[in-house]
Amino acid sequence: MDTVFILTVLVVIFALAFDFINGFHDTANAIATSVSTRALTPRQAIILAATMNLLGALTFTGVAKTITKDIVDPFSLENGGIVILAALTAAIAWNLITWYYGIPSSSSHALIGSVAGAAVSAGGFGILNYAGFTKILESLVVSPFLAFGVGFVVMSLFRMVFKNANLSRTTKGFRLFQVVTAAMQAYTHGTNDAQKAMGIITMALIAGNYHTSTEIPEWVRLSAAIAMGIGTSVGGWKIIKTVGGKIMKIRPVNGAAADLSSALVIFAATTFQLPVSTTHVASSSVMGVGAAQRVRGVKWGVAQRIVITWIITLPVSALIAGFTYQLFKLLFI
Repeated sequence: MDTVFILTVLVVIFALAFDFINGFHDTANAIATSVSTRALTPRQAIILAATMNLLGALTFTGVAKTITKDIVDPFSLENGGIVILAALTAAIAWNLITWYYGIPSSSSHALIGSVAGAAVSAGGFGILNYAGFTKILESLVVSPFLAFGVGFVVMSLFRMVFKNANLSRTTKGFRLFQVVTAAMQAYTHGTNDAQKAMGIITMALIAGNYHTSTEIPEWVRLSAAIAMGIGTSVGGWKIIKTVGGKIMKIRPVNGAAADLSSALVIFAATTFQLPVSTTHVASSSVMGVGAAQRVRGVKWGVAQRIVITWIITLPVSALIAGFTYQLFKLLFI
C-alpha cells in the first residue's frame, strides 16, 4: 500500500485523537468555575460543554486556515506526512503527561511547538514561515495578559455595580448567570481549539496531494467537531480541580466574571483568525478576577507553576517532535 496514503490516514486518526484529548484536557477550563461554585453539577456542565463545543467547532474555519498555512508552507513541505504525524505524536504525549499531573498546560502551545519542531528537524530553520509563525506566537503570548486585564476590569465593574446589593440574592443571580457564561466559554473554546486539528488534517491532505487549497473540507470540520465533543463528554477532573479551586477561592460572582472574560478574549481571537490557548486564557482570567478582589487571595504559588508550564511547553514539545520525526523517518523511508 502507498506509504503516503498510510501516513495521511494515520495523521487523520492522530489529529482526531488530539481533538478528543483536547476535549477532555482543555474543556475542563471552560466548566471548572461553574462546577466549583455549584452553579452546575459535573454532569450538567459536561453535557453543556460538549454541546456548545460541537456548535462552536462547526461555526468558524479561520483559525484552521491559519494553522494550515502560517507555520510552514504545506505545498512545499518535504516528507509532510511524517512531519505532521511526528508533531501530533509529540503534542498528544505532552498533553497526556500534563493531564496526568493535573497541570493546565496549553494544547495550542504543544501542537504549534510540535509542528515547528518536526518541520525544522526535517528541513532546517529556513522552512518556517516566520511572518505567520511570529503572528501566532504573538497571539499566544499576548492573550494571557489580555485575559488577566479583562478579568481584572470585569470583576472591578461587578464589584462597583453590585456593592450595595443583597449578598444572597446576588449570589443566586450570579450562579444562574454562570450557566450562560460557561456555555459562552465552551462555545468559544470550540470556535478556536477544534480548528487546530482541522488545520493539521488539511495540511496533511495538501502534503499528500489529496487537497489543492487551504479551504477546510466539510468532512474534516464535522469529524474534528465530533471528536472534540466526545472528548468533552469524558471530562478532565484533575484540571477542573486546579483551575476551579487551587488558583483562588471562587464564588459565583468570581466564576461569572472569569468565564465572561475568557469568552470575550477567545472569541476576539477567533474573529481575527488567531489561535490562542484556552488554558492560558481561562487561568489568566481567574487570576485577574482574583487580583481585582484581593491580591493576596490568589494562590500565586500555583499560578507560578502554571506559568512555568506555559513557558516550557512550546520548546519541550518542539524537541520531542524533532526527535520523533527522526525516528519516524527511519520507519517510513
